[in-house]
Amino acid sequence: MSEPIKPSGPELSRGVELSDVPDGGMLVGQVRGEPVLLVRQKDDVYAVAAACTHYGAPLADGIVVGETLRCPWHHARFDVRSGEAVGPPALRPLDCWDVERDGDRVKVTAKRPAFVPPESVVIVGGGAAGDACADMLRRRGYGGPITMIARDDEPETVDRPNLSKDFLDGSAPAEWVPLRSPEWYAQHRIVMLAKHEVERLVPAERAVVLKGGRSVSYGALLLATGATPVRLDVPGAGLPHVLTLRSLADSKAIIARAKGRVAVLGSSFIGLEAAASMRKRGLEVHVIAPGAVPLERVLGRELGAFVKALHEEKGVQFHLGRRPASISESAVTLDDGSMVAADLVVMGVGVRPNVSLAEAAGLKVDRGVVVDAQLRTSAPGVFAAGDIARFPHGSGSARIEHWAVAQRQGQVAARNMLGAGEPFRAVPFFWSQHYDVPVNYCGVGEGWDALQVAGSIEKRDCTVAYKKQGRIVAVATVYRDRDSLLAEDALGRDDQAALEQLVRG
Repeated sequence: MSEPIKPSGPELSRGVELSDVPDGGMLVGQVRGEPVLLVRQKDDVYAVAAACTHYGAPLADGIVVGETLRCPWHHARFDVRSGEAVGPPALRPLDCWDVERDGDRVKVTAKRPAFVPPESVVIVGGGAAGDACADMLRRRGYGGPITMIARDDEPETVDRPNLSKDFLDGSAPAEWVPLRSPEWYAQHRIVMLAKHEVERLVPAERAVVLKGGRSVSYGALLLATGATPVRLDVPGAGLPHVLTLRSLADSKAIIARAKGRVAVLGSSFIGLEAAASMRKRGLEVHVIAPGAVPLERVLGRELGAFVKALHEEKGVQFHLGRRPASISESAVTLDDGSMVAADLVVMGVGVRPNVSLAEAAGLKVDRGVVVDAQLRTSAPGVFAAGDIARFPHGSGSARIEHWAVAQRQGQVAARNMLGAGEPFRAVPFFWSQHYDVPVNYCGVGEGWDALQVAGSIEKRDCTVAYKKQGRIVAVATVYRDRDSLLAEDALGRDDQAALEQLVRG
């Protein structure tokens, strides 16, 4: 056991320049008489105690490998985000302090209380975010009770993108759809309460109350309530053959009624994928949408027109610039008085985030449930992920309705429940399939004002960059999977030079 380390270096509570801390390296300092070590990873800076909790070795003499600080004497390892001892012989975590960033200066503020894992975790929602959270908790060694509460009839999480693609068009068997078997949940000691609905949250008591009155307590709670498909408010919208597409039950219902002529309301990704699936089943398909070009707001006029042409080649008929005025058992009447015969109507006009539980419980809500970088809501111990979560992005915020984003957020929320202190910084990604042509998209392109095309959209070989005030904020590709991966990486690093080079080819 060594002598206690004496405080030295700058007073970190007054702040230091970010450049004083080398990227991937350390800076020794002090906070009100306690030796503290700053550890930097790109733009993230963490503050931990300067001495190993094993024999008191000066950790500044060690090394940083990824997110792990390694002791020079006996090779103990600590997670720099949480201070957690992740490798013997150290058994106790390092003390941690909060770090604030103000431009190019970083300042160490309050010392964090000692981390105690939650006694139990409750997950409200059985979708991608909730499933990923439960899985990550167990993978990280969490041994406490985990309860998932899901309204859906299916007792396991499903591969949702397949519901509008391969499963809907008949090329994927039903056994491909579940992500987990019921046995998996049992093996991992995860209690799945299917067909249950949460009536209210009681954050002050750390409890959720189910319909019927049963109360379930939690140490940490993940809200992953997802979104509900929008139903247009037109006469006939409630008829039995008018369906939306969100769940496995929805997809099965569409398949059961898939005959004759199909009208798809809306030219969203879900709507167009449903149109493609119905064409693959040999049905007559009409797409009705108010815009002049499908997906123009997201993909731009050129790529949107290309997607439209793909569908027209397969026989889809478009009624653009039109809205449904009413729906009957056999037709959709449009706002110009024309009629489209339809035995099945599929609404693909968007979704609304399910925020009513959070709002009623007093959580901060603003076009979604507001979370910080670690996906924590305004209520202690409550996290949110997936379609409902509005998280910090750039100088503002974003709420993303992508399946892969929900999974990644569920994983980050789980790690933060276990004290990781990890910001969510993953670049959003989704893919959309139109017959044999995939469109991959990464980034947050909302509000883009210019686009740049590399390659040829018509030849199905292109990279499209979306710019906002001169900076590339999102990239779409067709048959350029490597470019999509490189773009995702460059967007994550905000490497504009690499993005520009990618678009130049």
